[in-house]
Amino acid sequence: MAYEDIYEGWKQDPESFWMEQARAIDWDTAPGKALFDKGDNLYEWFSDGMVNTCYNAVDRHVEAGHGARTAIIHDSPITGIKQKISYAQLRSRVARLAGALRAKGIEKGDRVIIYMPMVPEALEAMLACSRLGAIHSVVFGGFAAHELAVRIDDAKPKAIIAASCGLEPGRVVHYKPLLDGAIDQATHKPDFCVIFQREEEVAHLEEGRDVDWHAFQYGVEMADCVPVEGNHPAYILYTSGTTGAPKGVVRHTGGHLVALNWTMKNIYNVDPGDVFWAASDVGWVVGHSYICYAPLIHGNTTIVFEGKPVGTPDAGTFWRVISEHNVRSFFTAPTAFRAIKRDDPKGELIKNYDISCLRALYLAGERADPDTIEWARDIMGVPVYDHWWQTETGWTIAGNPAGIEALPVKTGSPTVAMPGYDVQILDEAGHEMPAGELGAIAVKLPLPPGTLPTLWNAEDRFRKSYLDTFPGYYETGDAGMKDEDGYLWIMARTDDVINVAGHRLSTGGMEEVLAAHPDVAECAVIGVSDELKGQLPVGFLCLTKGVNRDHAEIVKECVAMVRDQIGPVAAFKLAVVVDRLPKTRSGKILRAIMVKIADGTEFKMPATIDDPVILDEIKDALQTIGYAKA
Repeated sequence: MAYEDIYEGWKQDPESFWMEQARAIDWDTAPGKALFDKGDNLYEWFSDGMVNTCYNAVDRHVEAGHGARTAIIHDSPITGIKQKISYAQLRSRVARLAGALRAKGIEKGDRVIIYMPMVPEALEAMLACSRLGAIHSVVFGGFAAHELAVRIDDAKPKAIIAASCGLEPGRVVHYKPLLDGAIDQATHKPDFCVIFQREEEVAHLEEGRDVDWHAFQYGVEMADCVPVEGNHPAYILYTSGTTGAPKGVVRHTGGHLVALNWTMKNIYNVDPGDVFWAASDVGWVVGHSYICYAPLIHGNTTIVFEGKPVGTPDAGTFWRVISEHNVRSFFTAPTAFRAIKRDDPKGELIKNYDISCLRALYLAGERADPDTIEWARDIMGVPVYDHWWQTETGWTIAGNPAGIEALPVKTGSPTVAMPGYDVQILDEAGHEMPAGELGAIAVKLPLPPGTLPTLWNAEDRFRKSYLDTFPGYYETGDAGMKDEDGYLWIMARTDDVINVAGHRLSTGGMEEVLAAHPDVAECAVIGVSDELKGQLPVGFLCLTKGVNRDHAEIVKECVAMVRDQIGPVAAFKLAVVVDRLPKTRSGKILRAIMVKIADGTEFKMPATIDDPVILDEIKDALQTIGYAKA
């Protein structure tokens, strides 16, 4: 069947479509129906089924005779460790850890916070929780003590599973002092903490509270899988909120299993046994969905990579991993490719590796500018598929369904809506916009399985954040448009659409133009306040390695390009060259913070920021171009 037939089939009869997909999951009690309308725009999926995530991700593959298949490849260029774990080994390791947690009192519904680096034990901890029906909340390893404390107080975990340290190129990140500080600050105290000691740093254990990962599991009875209801929370994942307090996105078990399993073949075009690699971190949603759960549920081999796209040891590390481990589909953020391109602009290092095993590159996490997409496609020689989704949705809203049919790529568009998502472009009054016009992107309710049904202990905030702006719709917070072919174009976050003298303009569109300049490796455009025009765009340019030209000349050329391609209406006159841009650890550019710096307004230091020093550099850069409010 073609994509259009499948999408229309879902639209005509969503109930039948999702019940059919549910058959690919092993249920203890099969669900009687797919959708449960809870009233008042709240929905659940497969609530009357009984199922276990860990069983579907691990045990069923062993029972089907695939125990010898590799489940996890751990590749750490930082430590030099390379390790393969089979499905049979994974089952033993997870069942033993779950047994140890159960012996210490962890039961269905209890919360467990996981604070770990990119090691297989992080996945084992997640799976051990799901084996018992405990609700895990992974917090990015190395998060500041205060931010971890906030999450401890919100989730109220009975236990915390952590590592002694994380490793970055050239430095050790001391997790244990951060964990101790967070527990001191938090009002809620966990019953116990399990500490995975790494060779690079052995941490001091608090007597009576901390237990060693290995000693803790010695001699325990392995735990069986505990069936849970389809609407039982699998996990809580905190995402940053506009008010500063994190939002605990809840993921229900049944819909999570069904949706993720469907995506592996239909979107990523892999078959069971194929190697799938998502270069992300378990602290982010990509790590949950596509390092841990989806590949294992589908019977793939997943890669746990502890390294960076550059510097571990060089800009060829991605090509080595793809070649060495026979990766079929590769998923990462555009920012990773911009870093590789900046270090190796001609892609020389790829010549040292055979990546003919790779079928496609998938990009998500932020806007993929056409220049980055074209560069990656040209040097890799495979299709590059941008796709768009959010922490809240857990899987693709719009993408290229390569496993159904590879649709023509329009560079800069994540292609089309996936079954389950009725995506519409709305004006401020909630009316649908004509093709080609910029508006707010919203999804008609109900959202599909696997997406958030609510926020943890915060239903009012859930409604206010996502449901109240456009009644009957989920508000994505992104702005964009649809073209005549139904292709979606994500132009910016809603608050990155700027108003210049009454004209609504996308900063993303301007970034696209700037990124096409041959000397620009990466860029960002923000809207700063202006008394005359309301807002004015300001561009920040990071140059490709080895560019020695006069910065003023490059800025002049960039200004001319925007004027030529977007028009004088953009009033784009201010741009500055900077060494780097402020980003989250997952690579998202902190544009909203940059705006606050420019406008001289107060802001809360984002918990996810990679390096706070960059904010001072941005302030200095603004002052050099005469923007005095900063």
